[in-house]
Amino acid sequence: MALKTLSTFLSPLSLPYHHHHLFTNSTPKFLKIHTKPPLFYCKSTLVSDTQFDSEGSGAAAPTRGDRFLELQQAREAAKAVIKENKKKKRKKEKVLKVNTAVASCYGCGAPLQTSESDAPGYVDPDMYELKKKHHQLNTVICGRCRLLSHGHMITAVGGNGGYSGGKQFVSADELREKLSHLRHEKALIVKLVDIVDFNGSFLSRIRDLAGGNPIILVVTKVDLLPKGTDLNCIGDWVVEATMKKKLNVLSVHLTSSKSLVGIAGVASEIQKEKKGRDVYILGSANVGKSAFINALLKTMAERDPVAAMAEKRKPIQSAVPGTTLGPIQIDAFLSGGKLYDTPGVHLHHRQAAVVHAEDLPALAPQNRLRGQSFPVATEKGKADEFKSYGLNGFTIFWGGLVRIDVLKVLPDTCLTFYGPKSLQIHVVPTDKADEFYQKELGVLLTPPTGKQRADGWKGLEIERLLQIKFEDLERPASDVAISGLGWITVEPICRSLKTSDIKLDETSKELHLAVRVPRPVEVFVRNPLPVGKAGAKWYQYEDLTDKELEERPKWYF
Repeated sequence: MALKTLSTFLSPLSLPYHHHHLFTNSTPKFLKIHTKPPLFYCKSTLVSDTQFDSEGSGAAAPTRGDRFLELQQAREAAKAVIKENKKKKRKKEKVLKVNTAVASCYGCGAPLQTSESDAPGYVDPDMYELKKKHHQLNTVICGRCRLLSHGHMITAVGGNGGYSGGKQFVSADELREKLSHLRHEKALIVKLVDIVDFNGSFLSRIRDLAGGNPIILVVTKVDLLPKGTDLNCIGDWVVEATMKKKLNVLSVHLTSSKSLVGIAGVASEIQKEKKGRDVYILGSANVGKSAFINALLKTMAERDPVAAMAEKRKPIQSAVPGTTLGPIQIDAFLSGGKLYDTPGVHLHHRQAAVVHAEDLPALAPQNRLRGQSFPVATEKGKADEFKSYGLNGFTIFWGGLVRIDVLKVLPDTCLTFYGPKSLQIHVVPTDKADEFYQKELGVLLTPPTGKQRADGWKGLEIERLLQIKFEDLERPASDVAISGLGWITVEPICRSLKTSDIKLDETSKELHLAVRVPRPVEVFVRNPLPVGKAGAKWYQYEDLTDKELEERPKWYF
């Protein structure tokens, strides 16, 4: 009865006209009466108690309020988890920023430190605090770089002697690891190769470092090639050798950081291909990266004010492999992107990895190469001991680093050595070679220099037996390249003697040599490099189709 009376009372139809009008045009506050819970309450009082378990042992269905509370609690818990994750992420980011913000020596890239005075990156504590106070740590050069700039031979990389070790000791693997991120970045790679040690400095695993990034190949030290060398032949030879590596090479440039030959062309190519990306200079240790960057900045400074400013603080250059110990960022481009000098990749198979630090300058040619040929040509022809059998039965020592036993060659076969002048060449009969080496090592046969270093020398432990085939008596058969030193051109018939009347059909078309070097130095047999005036005469350009010419990278000098 109560329900009926209440519903009748609340019904707008039971009211007079003017009251009905008042309800229908009233504010929403009065209309909410129809949705208030009391109706549900009245209904629930009519439900029989027998429908519920009086003991309370049955499972009750969750009410709307329970569901709402559960949903709110779940949302709050999710918010708390997200907030905690953000806090952890911020902490990680802060740690990374601290690590990347460590000040480094602008000369070598080593992190600045004040604890180990004989280690890379050392700076006087007072100087460090002063520069730090004035925010000038980017202008600081470490003590090691100061010594290197004055000609001292101080290395800090394993396998190259000179540095005893410590917290700042840098291994070749660590230097390589510092470059491992490149394959995951979009960058332009400028890869340097030493023409005097082309095979040894080429970095056969360059893809592991550069990934699929485009490469500008820069051949350095072309000013050291013998007088009269035709660079057209050299450029074609380099492109041919590079094509076999199957790399993403955009162009090839023959350069000299000393005379600036070809540097302007590289600068132009970088600006053309950079496209906003960072530029990384890559190469093996002591290939001339720092010298190249200095020459590049000098050339770019003529037109680019940013490069002119960067030239004031250039990377240190020296004959010591491992001069650069960390990536050095250089603001060199007005149009954006950074230039990076990178640590040299240390290759264990080069001669620099086995000789003492004090002997390293002996491995670096300073002047234009002049080939030394054996047997030596005289006005009367060959020397008496070589007239009958030529070099057969003789051994040639190239300093204390290379031994070549001549096993089977033509009577007029000639070996021409191209490398640093400081390494003297000695020819002795093979049956006396062992005795000669033990007696003269450290004296006539250097490096190693001095008896003290010779006593600790492990000797020439690796021997390679070479069978060199040839099809033409008018051109060299091949080059025998010694990693980190130079190369030996093998001529079946010595052109300078011009006394031979041997015909190709009468020969076995094979030359046999045994080459011994220190472990783990590598020996390469390659197509002969066309050097000197004679090189342009015998060098043969390959006949290529239009498609092959289009696919080959262009070369410049």
